[in-house]
Amino acid sequence: MSESLHPAAPHHLPGFITAPGDTDVLMVVVGIFLIAAVVGVGNLYLHLHTLPERMAHKSQKFQFEVVAVLGLLALFTHNHLFWVIGLFLAMIDLPDFSTPLRRIAGSVEKMAGSPPEPDPTEPPPETAVHAAGTHGPAAKSEAKAHA
Repeated sequence: MSESLHPAAPHHLPGFITAPGDTDVLMVVVGIFLIAAVVGVGNLYLHLHTLPERMAHKSQKFQFEVVAVLGLLALFTHNHLFWVIGLFLAMIDLPDFSTPLRRIAGSVEKMAGSPPEPDPTEPPPETAVHAAGTHGPAAKSEAKAHA
């Protein structure tokens, strides 16, 4: 490389300076590092962004859905207040108002003499009786007859 040096160039060049036509190894390494850093920081950002949803996943379905919508709003609008509200909502446990109100409504219907409507969150009574009867010997012979 010393025979092609310009006369005004210093005679001791650093190792990262390449000859014309050679591959610039430093640029390739820095490019790979830059791509890895962008992917790593993006992954960290998205992992942090889904923190409220992962916290609310253990709670009630309604609370999880509200937190997920707030997270999506924060992601697409870049409004961080939605994310903070979602985080606070995920950290608190909302009380269950629907079960006591459903029981009160069922009791009032019984007192009025009308048959109570079935609870959509509970399995029908036929399923519970059928599941309890499947462990007996008659159920085994019935299962063999159907097979």
